[in-house]
Amino acid sequence: MSTLQDALSAARAAGLDRLDAQLLLGHVLGRSRAWLLAHDDEALPAEQIATFEALVARRREGEPVAYLLGEKEFHGLLLQVDARVLVPRPDTEVLVDWALELLRTELVAVRQPTVADLGTGSGAIALAVRHAFQAAAVTATDASAEALAVARANGDRLGLTVEWLQGHWWAPLAGRRFDLVLSNPPYIREADPHRAALVHEPRGALAAGASGLDDLQRIVAGAARHLQPGGWLLLEHGFDQGADVARLLTDAGFVGIETRGDLAGLPRCTGGHR
Repeated sequence: MSTLQDALSAARAAGLDRLDAQLLLGHVLGRSRAWLLAHDDEALPAEQIATFEALVARRREGEPVAYLLGEKEFHGLLLQVDARVLVPRPDTEVLVDWALELLRTELVAVRQPTVADLGTGSGAIALAVRHAFQAAAVTATDASAEALAVARANGDRLGLTVEWLQGHWWAPLAGRRFDLVLSNPPYIREADPHRAALVHEPRGALAAGASGLDDLQRIVAGAARHLQPGGWLLLEHGFDQGADVARLLTDAGFVGIETRGDLAGLPRCTGGHR
């Protein structure tokens, strides 16, 4: 009978990353990575081998590990995710950290700051802000009813109150203004070769026209009608789009414009205030 180490070795020989293989086997067994390492000589029943091999095959086809596990950690929260939503990326935590910094400094005088997350997907940004800053009144929008179902379920499971609204960007927020608006919109160019590696994730959450700026332009264009005086808009974008987004904000009358780097030090988030 095959052991845990045999199964992991076979997965590595098939081309899987070591961590991915361990996460998938741990998922099958309901065990941690530490437990796997301490019990690698234990026998693995045939039924569990078959389940593990099926997951390995799906991973080899490019399906994200988060979809196979059904969950992804983001900013200290464990979120349920599936193919209805984009997998939350660690780089997006930079956007959340910047938002929390503003809530504790520039917006500290606002007793109950209003925060909007446009295109919330799994609810990662909205829930992270709500969890870390309990005084904030957080609203999140998404054009996809399926994505909102995932986000709402995450909020319910975590016990975090967020207002979930369906609609494209600003559409469900007519007549409302916020102290802080965040968005991680689609920003990949239609012809970007990296899209091939993202085929399993929802296309509508990734691509944004020939320049990758279509949705960023729409968000900036509508921001003045939905921000309080002095309100902030923070946007995630591609590593080579920082100057373009800064220009969009400048042309729209924003000031104090700044671009911040991601975990690799690449330009990833740009924002400013009215």
